[in-house]
Amino acid sequence: MKTRKLLLSVAMSGAVVLGSARLLSAATATANLGIGTTVSANCSITTTAVTFPAAYDPVGTNAAADSDGTGNIAVTCTKGAGTSIALNLGANFTGTQARMKGPGATDYLNYQLFSDAARTVDWCGVTRTIAAAPSKATQNFIVYARIPRNQDVSVGAYADTVVATLNY
Repeated sequence: MKTRKLLLSVAMSGAVVLGSARLLSAATATANLGIGTTVSANCSITTTAVTFPAAYDPVGTNAAADSDGTGNIAVTCTKGAGTSIALNLGANFTGTQARMKGPGATDYLNYQLFSDAARTVDWCGVTRTIAAAPSKATQNFIVYARIPRNQDVSVGAYADTVVATLNY
């Protein structure tokens, strides 16, 4: 019986000590962990070449009518980035006139680029202001092109390269 009492007494003491240890370790402390980063402005630009519906015909159709075509500039930016798109006058311009180079040394076909479907707002050699990107979704900007009517040009292929520059 004495052994039992002694064991019971020791067990009770241990329970009190363990219970007290739990109470002593129940205190807490807190601290704030800051989290932060910077989102950088980043953009990409791709283009789809300007195409015209048919070959330029200076004797028939295009003796009296302009030839109109379209291309596209696709811009993808970080939300809030992007301020302007500039189109230069191409590789074959003279003065402020954009032109495509033809097969001969002096063969050129004049053209114009516009930012509106009515083809009244010039975009060739001009910087166009754009709104900051509303999201990271791609925005498309149509390039409206026109080859003026009644040009006296030689038979052959004509081409030019315009550089599109996105400022952000």
